[in-house]
Amino acid sequence: MPWFPEFVSAMELVRMQTRAAGQADPVTQYLTALNEGDTRALESVWPGQVVIHDPRAGEIRGHRQLRRFVRRNRSWLAERHSRIEPVASTCVGGRAVVELLAHLSHDGQEVAWPIAVVAESPDDRSVVFRTYCSQWPVDGRRHVRPPILNPGSDHPGGIVGRYQAALDAGDTNAILNTFAPDGYLHEPIGPHYVHRGAAELRSYFTKRFSAGGGIGLQNCSVTDDGVRCALEYNCVRWGSHDLPPQAGIGVYERGPHGLLAAARIYDDIEAPTEDR
Repeated sequence: MPWFPEFVSAMELVRMQTRAAGQADPVTQYLTALNEGDTRALESVWPGQVVIHDPRAGEIRGHRQLRRFVRRNRSWLAERHSRIEPVASTCVGGRAVVELLAHLSHDGQEVAWPIAVVAESPDDRSVVFRTYCSQWPVDGRRHVRPPILNPGSDHPGGIVGRYQAALDAGDTNAILNTFAPDGYLHEPIGPHYVHRGAAELRSYFTKRFSAGGGIGLQNCSVTDDGVRCALEYNCVRWGSHDLPPQAGIGVYERGPHGLLAAARIYDDIEAPTEDR
């Protein structure tokens, strides 16, 4: 069978090409597995450790838990006739941050659900997925999300650093000065909660800083491609109120003149001033 080695070589080439494509776009591969309920491609590309930090299911580790999680999640998404709309992606080195809008329909109710997924590869055989979102759109409740990452030494500079300093200080004027004239902030609980322009942003931050000061974040990981800066954090303080550390991510998009065109937040933190 002189053709057999050539057949094996061709199969190996296909396998290598599939792995390379999956490693280049791990979030799409992960979302495909969730939508189709099939982990085979994911496990083939990442034969080592697969770890998922999911706000609803907690930590999933290893291929056996992965299969169970994907099956259950597929059923949950199918019941809600899910449709995923990409928003933006930020990729640097072995880390990718992908922002999505999931459209769900259940019991006659339609929901648009903002989600951010981080994929990070510690080596070429393993991958970690971290999903950030508020569960308010799907069950009307806030859920305390324990930290996923430890505080790190990375700190964003430039306009994002200025935004973070103003947020920590509770300085409304300073934080408004970091936004472009038509810049906006997108709350975690849905696309209807967008605050655009100076007047809306002033109203939003004045209210948010009314609990005795600014919002204290521990920086954990920064992914910055020069246009968008994604900051994974633990929120530990809101005004004069200490909070149990809670995980979240903010994506800050720079406009053409260097000011913030957008700040999109993905967490489930209940503010002391929450009135929804």
